[in-house]
Amino acid sequence: MEYTDWINNLLRPKKGLNIKVLDLFAGCGGLGLGFEAAGFQTVGFEMDSSAARSYERNIGSPCQVVKLDKAYRFPKADIVIGGPPCQPFSVGGHQMGIEDARDGFPIFIEAIRSVKPKVFLFENVRGLLYANRWYFDLIIKELEGLGYLIDYKLINAVNYLVPQNRERLIVVGHRSKFNFPDPTVKKTNVVDAIGDLMHTVPEDSKFLTPSMDQYIAKYEKASACINPRDLYPNRPARTLTCRNLAGATGDMQRVLLADGRRRRLTVREAARLQTFPDWFEFEGNETEKYYQIGNAVPPLLAYFLAGKVLETYNLKASSVRKINEINEKKYNPIGAGLTLFGHG
Repeated sequence: MEYTDWINNLLRPKKGLNIKVLDLFAGCGGLGLGFEAAGFQTVGFEMDSSAARSYERNIGSPCQVVKLDKAYRFPKADIVIGGPPCQPFSVGGHQMGIEDARDGFPIFIEAIRSVKPKVFLFENVRGLLYANRWYFDLIIKELEGLGYLIDYKLINAVNYLVPQNRERLIVVGHRSKFNFPDPTVKKTNVVDAIGDLMHTVPEDSKFLTPSMDQYIAKYEKASACINPRDLYPNRPARTLTCRNLAGATGDMQRVLLADGRRRRLTVREAARLQTFPDWFEFEGNETEKYYQIGNAVPPLLAYFLAGKVLETYNLKASSVRKINEINEKKYNPIGAGLTLFGHG
């Protein structure tokens, strides 16, 4: 089975478990899709209306269009997941931290306090562990004060069959035991995800102009870039971000064609490199679509995490086996030897 076919089949909402999940700061549903494919039932909360429409259209679960605050009354749920806005702690967001009004952590913590889920999980940028470690320690102290055991790990999505180097901090709160998923044996490369697309010239292709090529050459020289930052078929991609997908910058994600021209990634190519299935259709204009993709948690990584959350939730073994029977699709063209909820 080809990689894209495997993704298209695996990452479909199953809703086989009667376990309600609140998905805060949900975006277009990267985390939500992974959890739904593992059988959970999600409810999204997202302030961007285009992203919320993408969530509802593809996941089939409600996504409230709302700007969350600490006073918001959340419904009861078994699990809470989310990606609190990371701009306050990202390099691109000037690292203003707790002083940034976009900081979503006070809201996330208040949601945990009021909902009292059995398990929660959030994703954020790696900078929270470094320049802003003091703030991360405060967050952990607050969550531990609510009676949770906390496990966290810096995870690279490339180690979970995502065709992209993407380091993110994953934090899980629980009251029993949590094990992060084991890395897979092999990695997925760009050619596995977009090999059938990257050498084509779609009608809506946008090519770099000669002046852009000159700018990029200067950018790469100034940044001591050894290899041009084009996509390489036999490697995973660099981290996809809103900026390098939608913006005409020296860091742009682009494809080098046989005739020497370079073009920007299409929405579908970017979506595949984030492991969104081909049937997943994004709402909004082109820029909004790129932002939804760049901000998302890769659904495949979310799926692996959801399997471990399912174990921590402590369902009966028979229930776990039932979900495995529904979902399991082995994929081994690159020697991954993957088995759901027990892979490696």
